[in-house]
Amino acid sequence: MTNPASPKTKFARRLRRESTDAERRLWRHLRGRRFAGFKFRRQHPVGRYVADFACPAFGLVVELDGGQHALSHEKDMRRDREMCRHGFRVLRFWDNDVLARTSAVLSAIHDALVSSPLPSPQRGEGEESIPSPLMGEGKGEGV
Repeated sequence: MTNPASPKTKFARRLRRESTDAERRLWRHLRGRRFAGFKFRRQHPVGRYVADFACPAFGLVVELDGGQHALSHEKDMRRDREMCRHGFRVLRFWDNDVLARTSAVLSAIHDALVSSPLPSPQRGEGEESIPSPLMGEGKGEGV
């Protein structure tokens, strides 16, 4: 007998079916341990949120932001703090960076995985996510 899926699991499944072009492009590189052997999950529940991509073994979440995120900085920061409390570091990239500069995004993800220490689940309230090297103050400037 199978257990019915939780509402969060159903939501994550719907997000997988309705993924954006940027999410599909990045997933082609991250899935099936194709990315330097790292195991990623897509639409992975973390606390009360669902992360776009997560590498649980290395405590890294990758979030992709479309235009709607330009006006929701505070909401995104609350989300990032929650994920940090669950032991994850968070990298954020604009969708257009993933589409236009895929190699640079993948390089930033790789660097975060191999060069940063694993986070402590007990992060302080003032600690925040790792800023994307491709984003200048959330405006998508950079590389």
